Amino acid sequence: MKPYTTEQGIVAPLDRSNVDTDLIIPKQFLKSIKRTGFGDNLFDELRYLDEGFLGQDINKRPKNPDFVLNQARYAGATILLARKNFGCGSSREHAPWALEEYGFRTVIAPSFADIFYNNCFKNGMLPVVLSESDVDDLFNECFANIGYQLTVDLENQKVISPSGKEYSFEVDAFRKHCLLNGLDDIGLTLQHADDIKAFEEKAKADRPWVFKELTA
Repeated sequence: MKPYTTEQGIVAPLDRSNVDTDLIIPKQFLKSIKRTGFGDNLFDELRYLDEGFLGQDINKRPKNPDFVLNQARYAGATILLARKNFGCGSSREHAPWALEEYGFRTVIAPSFADIFYNNCFKNGMLPVVLSESDVDDLFNECFANIGYQLTVDLENQKVISPSGKEYSFEVDAFRKHCLLNGLDDIGLTLQHADDIKAFEEKAKADRPWVFKELTA
């Protein structure tokens, strides 16, 4: 997993509350447990004017010109600005997969659904909780300035605007450590690879019959 330290990027404003995981990545695309292949269908119902289904050529699909991700000023955005209760609905881990593959590493909102919030950290994304008034300020600045960018400093737990204004946020110390060091659940386990190997070797010596290969 790629470490998350300080991220600076263009902000895409998604000005709606209660965005659920089915809107983030619709159910018809959940045909794989791989972490790739979902970015093209992120916010599918909002991005495209036709009905989406698995296997479509997205280059031939009509796009909704009013949707934020289809507007040139937000091209290449890596920070998603959202409203309260982002990521509600079903617990699908495909939602952060789709966001991350599209290019987002940070989502800023006043509140998140708990399971989505937890899944973000497990997939190298940072969900930042700011007050509704702070989020309002960021939306207003983003709408008023083309190419609006923010800097997210995880080490110091601050979101920094182009004017230099800082917005502090809270994050669990363990989750912060994992993001800073690029550690997902597998990475955390592999930190104990030597201990695991030693345990297995001892188990083989103590209970060799468990590891004996079956013969025909």
